[in-house]
Amino acid sequence: MTIITTVEDLRVLAQKRVPRMFYDYADAGSWTESTYRANVDDFQTIKFRQRVAVNLENRTLKSTMVGQEVAMPVALAPTGLTGMQHADGEILAAKAAEKFGVPFTLSTMSICSIEDIAANTSKPFWFQLYVMKDREFINRLIDRAKAARCSALVLTLDLQVLGQRHKDLRNGLSAPPKLTIANMIDMATKPRWVLGMLGTRRRSFGNIVGHASSVSDMSSLSAWTSQQFDLSLSWKDVEWIKQRWGGKLIIKGIMDAEDARLAVESGADALIVSNHGGRQLDGAQSSIGALPAIVDAVGQQIEIHMDGGVRSGQDVIKALALGAKGVYIGRPFLYGLGAMGEQGVSKCLDIIRNELDLTMAFCGLRDVTKVDKNILLPGSFK
Repeated sequence: MTIITTVEDLRVLAQKRVPRMFYDYADAGSWTESTYRANVDDFQTIKFRQRVAVNLENRTLKSTMVGQEVAMPVALAPTGLTGMQHADGEILAAKAAEKFGVPFTLSTMSICSIEDIAANTSKPFWFQLYVMKDREFINRLIDRAKAARCSALVLTLDLQVLGQRHKDLRNGLSAPPKLTIANMIDMATKPRWVLGMLGTRRRSFGNIVGHASSVSDMSSLSAWTSQQFDLSLSWKDVEWIKQRWGGKLIIKGIMDAEDARLAVESGADALIVSNHGGRQLDGAQSSIGALPAIVDAVGQQIEIHMDGGVRSGQDVIKALALGAKGVYIGRPFLYGLGAMGEQGVSKCLDIIRNELDLTMAFCGLRDVTKVDKNILLPGSFK
């Protein structure tokens, strides 16, 4: 029996159990993957100040994100094709997040639909929106998110064009996978994944197929998506979506202080410092590297979150120390999902909670909301 103690253990197990094209989709970046690697590596340069002889009783990780109480300041990030890591993956991840007490964010490009998540959870979840040229479709998506009682809208701004992801191109990524000889050989070595997929009807993009005009199957979907990402997206569109939504708005994809100021002006409730997990502009700064300047620029005006490169509870507390109010995990929970389904997502959250709690204690703190730069070694961060 494999003993799981770290997110890396989950990753190794997921790699064995998930077909290559979907594992690579989750665990890869664009072009040379330099930004993907920097997201992880730059966390390692930040060092802690260890403290001793401090009362560590009654520690708490409870906090809030956009006014919502959370068991720890961590949310599950929106990730496309989650339902291809494991059958009904978005439903399983949402259920694990609800039980744990952290937000789950459903991607526009999910396999399970908004309605699927609402039917299988009892608490509000978050919905991530891409802006498409078809504004009527966007209107309907927003209305569907409202009907599902989503408590926040996460608007992603950094995907007007798609970064070139070499592994996806080589693997011929599609959902469901094409039945090529190479794919069938690969899937034959992943029997539990295949059995799960045979047992579900959810194998395509549930938020789009049957909802967007002229999209009824995978072939029409491919043509639609290639034409729909909006090259003319502007901050006026953000303001329109804020008004149309009427609830909590979180803007994802901010990597520059000037864009952060524009996010504040747009009326957003929070922003996410994010480079899309290193999947868009290769050669961009790491998310943790960009965080301090954005906190300095607008940290007093808007709630700041971050994602990218987080692989442990120690990474979470480093981001909090540098000014983030909340941290998102994408790949870690996908590893857990691919490895062990809902149980694996819960295991991922348990691992991160334990690492976060113990690190906070070693740094001499009892309340996660009190974490600041004082827990870090001066000179180890910018």
